Amino acid sequence: MDFGIKGKWALVCGASKGLGLGCAQALAGEGVNVVVVARGREALEASAVGIRTASPGVQVIAVAADITTTEGRAAALGVAGGPGTAFDIVVTNAGGPPPGDFRNWDRETWIKAVDANMLTPIELIKATVDGMAARGFGRIVNITSSAVKAPIDILGLSNGARSGLTGFVAGVARSGLAAQGVTINNLLPGKFDTDRLKGTLAGAASKSGKSVDEVRAVQIAQVPAKRFGTPDEFGAICAFLCSRQAGYLNGQNILPDGGLYPGTY
Repeated sequence: MDFGIKGKWALVCGASKGLGLGCAQALAGEGVNVVVVARGREALEASAVGIRTASPGVQVIAVAADITTTEGRAAALGVAGGPGTAFDIVVTNAGGPPPGDFRNWDRETWIKAVDANMLTPIELIKATVDGMAARGFGRIVNITSSAVKAPIDILGLSNGARSGLTGFVAGVARSGLAAQGVTINNLLPGKFDTDRLKGTLAGAASKSGKSVDEVRAVQIAQVPAKRFGTPDEFGAICAFLCSRQAGYLNGQNILPDGGLYPGTY
């Protein structure tokens, strides 16, 4: 299926590895030019080379910057022709805050989590949606967490900050932008085999007194699919949300989790 986005420009955050990289690879595979952003220059450059090799003909620009800072956002948004005006697709993604006990988190820790996982995506949305609307096409996908729907006790910082973003997006997505061809959706990854998951497993193991392998086995057994997801699968979902075919999908929280969250019927 042709997603109808060949030649578009996408900004993909946190794209040196994991889910962000999976999204960048999938979009490039659809012929989208990508600006990939991450803090680690070496890993990011290596990922950019891999994307170029797999998808010859697309432009891939690597920006080594911290997207959670004003300077980092300016560097990323200034690449494709101005302060965000030329981006047709934006995939927001920042590393989740560390797990732990809420009793140990001070105000500064909370502010850092909210800044990275709520305010940074909002700033990126604010910088790009009007340009998208003026051109009649735009896709924003926020990578958040399944913890928005099913909060995890040791991920209180993530639960709080990402839930705030979810509420904000619910309003903005219904503000009239969709009538101008701009959609905003959230992707709530469940258990995907990434470095982030490894850290969460280690935190759960430390709290429970079990080994990481034991915790991993238990969590896999809880997933109806009996496995963790892959970044490639996640990227494919992201690419569809950015397609022309997904133009009527707006303001939604998409939960790829192998069926783990029971939800409601």
